[in-house]
Amino acid sequence: MASRTNETAPRVALITGGGSGIGRAAALRLAAAGMRVIVADIDGTGAEATLQALREAGGTGIARRTDVTRSDEVDALVCAAVAAFGRLDCAFNNAGIQDEHGRLLDCAEDVFDRTMAVNVKGVWLCMRAQIRQMLAQGGGGAIVNTASVAGLRGAPSMAAYSASKHAVVGLTKTAAAEYAIKGIRINAVCPGVIRTPMYDRIAAAAPRTAAIAQKMHPIGRIGEADEVAATVEWLFSDAASFVVGQTIAIDGGFTAA
Repeated sequence: MASRTNETAPRVALITGGGSGIGRAAALRLAAAGMRVIVADIDGTGAEATLQALREAGGTGIARRTDVTRSDEVDALVCAAVAAFGRLDCAFNNAGIQDEHGRLLDCAEDVFDRTMAVNVKGVWLCMRAQIRQMLAQGGGGAIVNTASVAGLRGAPSMAAYSASKHAVVGLTKTAAAEYAIKGIRINAVCPGVIRTPMYDRIAAAAPRTAAIAQKMHPIGRIGEADEVAATVEWLFSDAASFVVGQTIAIDGGFTAA
């Protein structure tokens, strides 16, 4: 857990991709637990909508439009968090995209490049800025990155996405090994198919794929965003104080089958 000069002060959490889906669910859950939340998203309107929902529920936070592929914007995001709340204790690097539909030979080069830029470079830039801040505070903190079950096994028709999420797993494990001694715990969550706006877009474009998705999970359904958010909340808590460098599948048994 993050070390703090004032142990009674609320913890501060930063969430990327917080404008909808899993990120929004995490923002609301963490705010309900008393954390100060920085909601970041490339969709500024979505980030503001999450902030409004958070405040209506009695939470405290700020929203900031951020492109995680730009180092200057990521650095400014962390600076904004510290300016608003004095420090950074936790970070959920959740921003990601999945734009391809087809086999490896059908993936356009620009789609591959953008997938890697958002899903991999974005996580790297965010962790770099977050860890620097946590070290400047004297060490201590918790970071969770969003990978995917597609980062644990192959994912036909999603070559770029699967490659990017395998990379997130590698980044997570490496950073965890490097900074655990400084009290910074870094882990990844690997969701199965979760009901989010991204899923809704894919389902609308390929209804048969959506129907198959439910059958892929032994539990008999797809997941809900709050089920992932609950795991993130746990990973930020003292209950997970000995959990370091792990990739936790939240997948209804998908990777067990």
